[in-house]
Order: sequence, then C-alpha cells, then structure tokens
Amino acid sequence: MKTHALAELGITLEPTQDVAFDSAGLNKVTPFPESEKKDYFVERDGVRFAGVHLLIELWGARNLDDPEHIEEALCRSAREAGATILHSHMHRFSPYGGCSGVVVLAESHISIHTWPERDYAALDVFMCGDCDPYRAIPVLREAFEPANVQLAEHKRGLIP
Repeated sequence: MKTHALAELGITLEPTQDVAFDSAGLNKVTPFPESEKKDYFVERDGVRFAGVHLLIELWGARNLDDPEHIEEALCRSAREAGATILHSHMHRFSPYGGCSGVVVLAESHISIHTWPERDYAALDVFMCGDCDPYRAIPVLREAFEPANVQLAEHKRGLIP
C-alpha cells in the first residue's frame, strides 16, 4: 500500500496538534482539545463552503511593471479584507516586463500576473473564514487605476 510522503515524515496537514516546548527547549506535541478546534468554512444564505475565490481582470490598468508597487498593493488589499499575511513574493520578468506574484495568507492567497504591454492584470483573491475578499477590490482599483474591471466569484469547497 502506497503511503503519503508527508505522512512518512510524520507531518499532518490537519491542525490537530499544538507544539509546546519543555524546560530543555525540546518540542513536545500535545493534541488540541476537541473544544478548541476551529472550523474555517463559512456559511452564507444557508450554503456552507470553504471560501470565496474572486477572479479579477483589470483592463486599461497602470503600474503593472513595478514589483514593489504591486507587492504593497496586494498586501494592503489583504489587510483591508481582514486577512493575515504569512509571506509575499514578487517576480519581475526582464527584459520584457510584467510581474507575477503571490501573497500567501493564513486564509489562502492573493496572486497576480501582469501584462503591461496590454495594460492587463489577472488576479486571484481566495479567502476563507471571516475575511471579505470584496474589500480588496477598492484597494486594487486605487493602486492600478483600471479603465475596466471584470469579476467572477466562485465558492470553493461547497458542501453538498
């Protein structure tokens, strides 16, 4: 029987353990009590799901070739949506321009790919829990000044 590679390393993907340190500074693992486990799925209008995934397309946009500006805008939009930033990484393609980047959130992620030669950017904003990804949109509008915004919403992890 084939086992999962992470399981072979003793790594679990479920938040079922808490790590503490004993007096010698060594890790000591204790299980979370059932009463402290948190469910990050959301419920809206009687529908239960993991989170909202927005696909955002910016047309006629500006500032699409500056990784520092893009990173600041994505991080600001994450904070405005109530998300917790874990890490961010931007990459500028040279010599032709354009950027790709991601902000990893405790509640999921925000990613961007830009085509400055077309004044176009494609963004994913996926958030679970108490975050509101729609609150990121005004920040993105201000940062990139698009002439047109196209938006699609997808509920991830719908419970049948």
